[in-house]
Amino acid sequence: MSKPMKHTTTLAALLALAFALGGCNTFQRKPPVGAPLADVTARLGKPTATYPEPGGGQVLEYRGQPMGQFQHMARIGADGRLLAYDQVLTSENFARVQVNSWTRDDILRHFGRPAETSRTRIDDREVWSYRYKEDGVWNSMMNVTFNGRGIVLRMQNSPDPLLDERFKGM
Repeated sequence: MSKPMKHTTTLAALLALAFALGGCNTFQRKPPVGAPLADVTARLGKPTATYPEPGGGQVLEYRGQPMGQFQHMARIGADGRLLAYDQVLTSENFARVQVNSWTRDDILRHFGRPAETSRTRIDDREVWSYRYKEDGVWNSMMNVTFNGRGIVLRMQNSPDPLLDERFKGM
């Protein structure tokens, strides 16, 4: 192959790749901040659940992936416009939970519905478990334990026995 032909082929391939990648931006699912509620639901569809915010507005839950590992929440302000749309099941977000202060409603507004609910064997406390990728690597469960009044008593991270490769073959 001659040099001009080789350069033309390479240039054509690079232009095709740039065009394909540029097109990805136009089909993003994430709505822009400030979008009205109607635009948010048009782009994202019907939410899995909706939670009212204490100061007005609402939080829309969008469950992703099987097992609910990638829940997204759209925060809508009192004016009906999008404030934020984020993947919420992350180590950083779980670190923001205030033990002995947050309630079940706070947990629902920040993380959505849990993947599993159970009770502790020793003191029969309610436990909500969220499946997530701890630091984007390990399949984990964040277990939120509530006291009898529905306030977060403790949070504990554990490997997910269903999804974590570290449990295979045990």
